[in-house]
Amino acid sequence: MSDIKLENKPDGFEGPGFFATSLDQIVGLARKNSLWPLPFATSCCGIEFMATMASTYDLARFGTERISFSPRQADVLLVMGTIAKKMGPILRQVYEQMAEPKWVIAVGACASSGGIFDTYSVLQGIDRILPVDVYVPGCPPRPEQILDGILRLQDLVHNEPLRRRNSPEYKALLAKYEIE
Repeated sequence: MSDIKLENKPDGFEGPGFFATSLDQIVGLARKNSLWPLPFATSCCGIEFMATMASTYDLARFGTERISFSPRQADVLLVMGTIAKKMGPILRQVYEQMAEPKWVIAVGACASSGGIFDTYSVLQGIDRILPVDVYVPGCPPRPEQILDGILRLQDLVHNEPLRRRNSPEYKALLAKYEIE
């Protein structure tokens, strides 16, 4: 017996020898399966991310095999660990150097909310300076949780309309963060 689950085909037009669907669906499928993450790791969450990339969990199975350490060649910013307020402008500059479309994942309690470090010098969540798409909970999060965050981002990327980045709502979101 096989426990392979078959998915239903997407909506579209079909006939002998062809299948047609929307451009949004095709572009979403391509983007979803070719995410290039940029890890911005400052503490223990970065070690868990390294485990996620290793052979046991193998993040490459999900289309994120190419880790980029250049913001100009990445489309997913993974912020992992404690972010000091002095590091905020650097993190913001890294985000602004990334080309559109770009997404952000806050990995762990420190990146999401400041974690246990409720002090004057620690940024209490990166969503104060950047728009965040996916939050991964934990201190530090297990590799399975990081994989779940990537899968949630893939769902978001796959279903994002092509024109979302030009919408007034998206421009208002960027204006809220004072990003042009």
